[in-house]
Amino acid sequence: MTTVESEDQYCLSAGEIQSLLSGHPWRHFLVLGDSVAEGLGDPLPGYDPAPWADRLASALQAEYLNLGKHGLRSAEVRATQLDAGLAFAPDLAVVVCGGNDAFRRDYDPAAVDAELEAMVIALQATGCDVLTVGMFDISYCTKVPEWLRPGLRDRMATLAKHTRTLSHRLGTLHVHLTDHPLSTDPAIYSADGLHGNARSHAVAATEAIKVLGAHLAAQH
Repeated sequence: MTTVESEDQYCLSAGEIQSLLSGHPWRHFLVLGDSVAEGLGDPLPGYDPAPWADRLASALQAEYLNLGKHGLRSAEVRATQLDAGLAFAPDLAVVVCGGNDAFRRDYDPAAVDAELEAMVIALQATGCDVLTVGMFDISYCTKVPEWLRPGLRDRMATLAKHTRTLSHRLGTLHVHLTDHPLSTDPAIYSADGLHGNARSHAVAATEAIKVLGAHLAAQH
C-alpha cells in the first residue's frame, strides 16, 4: 500500500511533535554510532529525505553534533567518537551501534554490551541523558540473501534484547524499533540491503520523539 508521510499512521504531525517536546531542557544534542546514526538510506516519494537523527535535532532545535560513520563496529565507535562527543558537552546523546557487529558470524554480544556500556556511563557521568536504540531488523529486507537471513535475524534479535536489557540496567531512554509493526515490512528498507529508507527514518524519529515526550511527561 502506497502512503505519504502526512498520512502515515506511524508518523507524527508537526503539531504533535511540538506538543510532545514542549519545554524540553535539551540544548546540545549528540549522536554517536554507525551508519544508522549517520543516517544512510534511500529517498522515498512522499517522505522528507532527512535522516531520523537530523529530524530529531530539528524538532529539538538544539545545537547538534552527529559523529556517526558507516561501517564502524561498536569498539570503533567508542575509540573514534566518544572523546570528541564528550568535548561537545551534550545534555542529550544517542548511542546506536552494534549492527555491523551483528552482521558477522563472530558477533560477540558481551563485547558489544561492554562497548555500549562504556559509552553510556561516560556520557551519563557528565549529567547527559542517553538514548539507546534497538534497530529495525534488516534481515526482513528482500535484498538480504535468503541463506543469510535466519542467522542474521537471530543475531539482530540478540542485539536488540541485549541493548534493551542494558538500557534498563543503566537507566537510558530506549527506542525499541525491532518489534515495531513495520520492522518486518520489506518496503521500509533500502536497495542496498543494509539500511532503512526514508519511511523508516520518519518512523524512527517519531518513536524517539515519543520516548522523549514520555520522559518529559513523567517529570511533571
